[in-house]
Amino acid sequence: MRRERFTKIVATLGPASSSPERLRALIEAGADVFRLNFSHGAPEDHKQRVDLLRSLEKEYKHPIAILMDLQGPKLRLGAFAKGPMELKKGQKLRFDLDPAPGTVKRIPLPHPEIFKAAQPDGLLLIDDGKVRLRILAHGEQTIDAVVEVAGPISDRKGVNLPNLVLPLSPMTPKDRRDLDYGLSLGVDWVALSFVQRADDIAELKKLVAGRAAVMAKLEKPQAIEHLDEIIEQSDGIMVARGDLGVEMPPEAVPPLQKRILAASRAAGRPAIVATQMLDSMVHSPTPTRAEASDVATAVYDGTDAVMLSAESASGDYPIEAVTIMDRILKSVEADPLYRRLMDASRREPEATTADAISAAARQCAHTLGAAAIATFTNTGSTTLRAARERPDVPILCLTPNLNTARRLTLAWGVHAVQTEDAHSFSDMVQRAVRMARKENIAAQGQRLVITAGVPFGTPGATNILRIAYV
Repeated sequence: MRRERFTKIVATLGPASSSPERLRALIEAGADVFRLNFSHGAPEDHKQRVDLLRSLEKEYKHPIAILMDLQGPKLRLGAFAKGPMELKKGQKLRFDLDPAPGTVKRIPLPHPEIFKAAQPDGLLLIDDGKVRLRILAHGEQTIDAVVEVAGPISDRKGVNLPNLVLPLSPMTPKDRRDLDYGLSLGVDWVALSFVQRADDIAELKKLVAGRAAVMAKLEKPQAIEHLDEIIEQSDGIMVARGDLGVEMPPEAVPPLQKRILAASRAAGRPAIVATQMLDSMVHSPTPTRAEASDVATAVYDGTDAVMLSAESASGDYPIEAVTIMDRILKSVEADPLYRRLMDASRREPEATTADAISAAARQCAHTLGAAAIATFTNTGSTTLRAARERPDVPILCLTPNLNTARRLTLAWGVHAVQTEDAHSFSDMVQRAVRMARKENIAAQGQRLVITAGVPFGTPGATNILRIAYV
């Protein structure tokens, strides 16, 4: 289970990837984290996948992270009396709260929040922005709009309102039920969709109550206005480029991806780049060259992980998608430019003992040509500090907490192992050396840089750096 790369792969599970044979093949092809998309699938489907993954975790004797992705508040049109309808440029329509089926003159939009937030001259985007209307006037129960970009619309198509903060919680009643269920299954990460502000994450964290790590999905332009506060509240970040690309111009997304990844790394939060990474592989055994380059760009940007969605959940070639993703990551990380970029983008450590130790560990590992940096941690903070430094060697995370080990499988360069905490200096060295050899991280004669905290077992007390021979 030791990966010969630093960047991790998140694979979404679905009908194409839920059998024991497929899950085993995905793990062996390179998947590190598995995503359960609660927008689809029945509860029993998700339970079966969790049970299979935990069984494989025992078989491989290596922690596996499970990420549940909450659906969030999906804004959709109502139904139409005569089926799909073709809108023409310049056509005027009225949207209202009446649940009656839509006609050529009015369309049901069963979301009072939209009417409260609507602004004259604002945009209504339908079906991922394929159809665009501009708001002419609005009231408490009606919106009058004119079609600017024509196209077909039909029952339950999605609606986006760019540049508007909607007065709604990102947690729907369905999300709350799904959250309780997912936490009862023992998921390791919970991703919140359509985050607009830091308070959205705070609301979820209260409900999770430490039972899982919380990830903010950045897919609304409004979230970017509060980026630093959202990152501060979150345990991890997902750059959900699909919805970002709907509500923002396509050309705005690439620089925004770089900005989010840089801010996440500076704060020491793991980040995932997601959506349409190898989209053509839903039906093709190989990706386009542009897709391979897109994945590579995310890696050069310093992401912790890249994610497959439909490619692994419902596509025709889930194993091949993970395999080619693994090959792209290895190819980029072997490029000398990658190492130069990681070094050039490193921030100055904060004036804390833990940051000073982590920065020194990276420097020692590089100068001595060490095999790895071994970190003893309870909560994961020590290991995440080491990962933020982007060392040129793997990070062996040693923790007595299985939940911590699972969560950290998402972090850049981390190979997590559950083991007893160190009891003394000599035990710390012996345990780190023994685990490094057992996990094929280091061989006899190599050196290991070890960080820990005294008193042993105290969270957040990293204050020791030792160099050991294997």
